[in-house]
Amino acid sequence: MEAMLETALREDALTATSGGFELRLGLPWIRSMPLSSIAGLGVEVDGVPVAPRELAVVLGPRHVRLDALEAESGWWFVQDRLVLAGRCALSRGKHAVAVDFQLMVPYLQARPGSPLVLPFHLEARLELGGKRVPSVSRDVASPGAPEAVES
Repeated sequence: MEAMLETALREDALTATSGGFELRLGLPWIRSMPLSSIAGLGVEVDGVPVAPRELAVVLGPRHVRLDALEAESGWWFVQDRLVLAGRCALSRGKHAVAVDFQLMVPYLQARPGSPLVLPFHLEARLELGGKRVPSVSRDVASPGAPEAVES
């Protein structure tokens, strides 16, 4: 499990956008998961929580509210990156980034009739606008939407 956590926030995960920032998150689990299995998603930058209303999940051309993920029919494949868009500007340079979320594993039970829910806490010191790392990872996209390949 530790190796999966190490690659969930790669060194090039944080990028600047015209409206704030994007954070690309790798799936820290052994199998692809439905987007609807993600809950409690939260991000902190330099110890300051990003307000949920200032965060969205980017699925192709759409920005989806965090609380609307449970209704999504798409999948987060193990090789793909879930893109979180923050609507707050960050200064260039290094930032302490932390991400928390729960992943409901529908095919494993914690107890009879109750799926296993795994809490994840990921943190890394990331450079905004740092050098891109060559990768075969793609951004998670909406079902049926064209997917952009990271360059």
